[in-house]
Amino acid sequence: MKKLFSEKSLQKLMAPAALVILYLFFGLFGRNFFSYATLVNIFDASYYIGFIAIGVTFVIITGGIDLSVGTVMMCASIIGGTAYVTWGWPMWTSLLLILLIGTLFGVFNGIMVSRLKLPPFIATLGTMMISMGIGSIVSNVRSATFPTRAGEDGWFKNIFKIITEDYQSIPTGAGVLLLVALIAYIILTKTRMGRYIFAIGSNKEAARLSGINVKKWEMMAYVTSGVCAGIGGIAFPAVYTTVMPAQGQGFELYAIAAAVIGGTSLSGGIGSIFGTLIGVYIISVLRSGLPSMDLQAHYQTFFTGVVVISAVLLDIYRNKRASEIRILSAADRYRADMNEKLRDLKQRLASAAGDEAEGIKKEISRLKHERNHEFRKMKREQKHTQTQIKKEERQAEEELKRRLEEEAGE
Repeated sequence: MKKLFSEKSLQKLMAPAALVILYLFFGLFGRNFFSYATLVNIFDASYYIGFIAIGVTFVIITGGIDLSVGTVMMCASIIGGTAYVTWGWPMWTSLLLILLIGTLFGVFNGIMVSRLKLPPFIATLGTMMISMGIGSIVSNVRSATFPTRAGEDGWFKNIFKIITEDYQSIPTGAGVLLLVALIAYIILTKTRMGRYIFAIGSNKEAARLSGINVKKWEMMAYVTSGVCAGIGGIAFPAVYTTVMPAQGQGFELYAIAAAVIGGTSLSGGIGSIFGTLIGVYIISVLRSGLPSMDLQAHYQTFFTGVVVISAVLLDIYRNKRASEIRILSAADRYRADMNEKLRDLKQRLASAAGDEAEGIKKEISRLKHERNHEFRKMKREQKHTQTQIKKEERQAEEELKRRLEEEAGE
């Protein structure tokens, strides 16, 4: 039977299909899940996870990991809130401070990993603890409350959600997230930085020998992650208003899971920004859907852990499939050769006309019939040969066993 999709195409469709299935499942079995308010909640829950997931995708593609993105995001946010509430800074400078702090943590991670050669896991684990401590110290272990939407300085909330006079919510943050994803996509696929990041993740030593400044571009991946954490640090108070000290631990798991679900390999060298975005919405639908089924917070934690483990197992499976050496049988090689001939004829047909086009069409029809007939015949012969080989092997084993028994009896 002819395959409609290649294995690679099916893998690309897995994440979008999972998102649709998950959404429909909660819509059918959840309470009031198919509502505009729930859709807005899904978007609200996706912003800060989405930004840090985009940043961590850059890092994972290099073969590294960033466990600090969640706490860095919240550290930057609470310091920015403290600057506004306690120090009397204007709102716009407080928001710039949030972005700057996230970037500085990214630089710090980049220096430790690319220059000091610390393992990414250890370096970013240390940064996770440092950022949690700094946020608590600067805020004096107090929560930071940003201005409400009705306040004079609540204008920044409209970047992520507009509420009309009749209290209708418009999730404008979805556009901001998409814009950041588009910029990240262009960087990864259309610029030298993106090409070098993929090269480092595929084979760091080969990248170094080819003249790539590995230290510089590996560091830039962590800086990008820090910048995205800073953007997330602005998005979080825009949606939730209050930021608690020592918050953010565990957000990095959502981000990493979203990236892996979207096709980014933990081994490095493979990744997709829009795939990560699909993974983010899968996580957001899961977090919004479970409460609609009256499941308490500990159930949400359990299912999130299942998703994380499933994402890692999926990545292991993809890597295993990619590393397998496929040995084509004679039938498979014959079909591949015939398909190549048919592609050439179809290309000729596109520019042919009249009698020549009719002749090519007949030749294509003849080759298709020949290909299908010969391929089935070769497959039958191959199956018959394999059956004979297995039969001969069993007979040889039985003969060997019989001789051993005879020798033992003597």
